[in-house]
Amino acid sequence: MANAIYSVIFRLKKSASVPDFLAAAQKLNDEHISKQKGYISWQQCYDGEKENWADFCTFETKEDALLFLENSKEPCEHALAFYSFINLPSCRANLFTVEKLHK
Repeated sequence: MANAIYSVIFRLKKSASVPDFLAAAQKLNDEHISKQKGYISWQQCYDGEKENWADFCTFETKEDALLFLENSKEPCEHALAFYSFINLPSCRANLFTVEKLHK
């Protein structure tokens, strides 16, 4: 079965501190996301120019990613802290399956 990637593109709030945001992301990953079924990795990317961030969370299967999304409907305290840095209306989310991986 193909891996799945849950991606979110977003902007931070104008008042957000990037080091504090990244620390909150680390805490969220360590305490919650990395413990989800099928978790492989979480990449956080920044374009540096348009101030867009992108998260790519990879799971073993699409079913694992969907279970993660279902479990995320009621966010834990670490997720709420992470979300407090994000301009939530700017979020654009997608779920993809990996059809081909080039290394």
